[in-house]
Amino acid sequence: MGSKKKYYAVIRGCRPGIYTTWYGPGGAEEQVRGYAGALYKGFATAEEARHWLGSPEASTGKNTGSVKAAAVPVTPLAKPLVKSQVTPLVTAGSVIVYTDGGCAGNPGPGGYGAVIIEGKNRKELAQGFRRTTNNRMELMGCIATLETLAAPAEVILHSDSRYVVNGISKGWARKWCANGWMRTKTEAAENVDLWVKLLELCDLHRVRFVWVHGHAGNRENERCDSLATGATQGTNLKEDHAYIRGRTRIPEYLRG
Repeated sequence: MGSKKKYYAVIRGCRPGIYTTWYGPGGAEEQVRGYAGALYKGFATAEEARHWLGSPEASTGKNTGSVKAAAVPVTPLAKPLVKSQVTPLVTAGSVIVYTDGGCAGNPGPGGYGAVIIEGKNRKELAQGFRRTTNNRMELMGCIATLETLAAPAEVILHSDSRYVVNGISKGWARKWCANGWMRTKTEAAENVDLWVKLLELCDLHRVRFVWVHGHAGNRENERCDSLATGATQGTNLKEDHAYIRGRTRIPEYLRG
């Protein structure tokens, strides 16, 4: 990317859209780093970037212009992106977060891992538990990460758990809360103790949840998976007290 390029269009990456910076938190480099099949270009003006996003070149993954595209394999898109589909520019200063969690057996020993990128600073978190579940570890990874940030923070949180990402971005958790933590008329929501904490943290910070493919070559996602696995297999395992005591549904203070 040359120094004259001030706008970066990402058609395939963690967050497709147009970016005003290449390096740094929320920059274009962060969106394509380790992303298998990434496709992006740099431009001198925002109009050129928007035009490329809607061009046949972008939809086929072929480079017909003078600006060099990413030299990686791409899969043709079903149709070109149009201006209305372009993701807004990423806010400068956003904290970039990746989290992952899992278990050796479900339930069984588990752990979470997280990577926090804030400006030039990078921090990693990991913790293992003696007996828990996959979904609880996915949630705990998000909670532990957000609890480390000074409020209020602008956060872009990446997770390969649809349970977590959809639970927040599609409003599932807030709907369950409004319904007395019932998923349906007869079925109670699970992991309520953790959803309550996560919703509180989302109210404290401004968090955007982004789903990423697990085990698909995304460097930070792979790192989180490695941290979670290491924590699961470690010796410093904590007790997931709420799970062990069967208090993962409606907390006592929310009961009628």
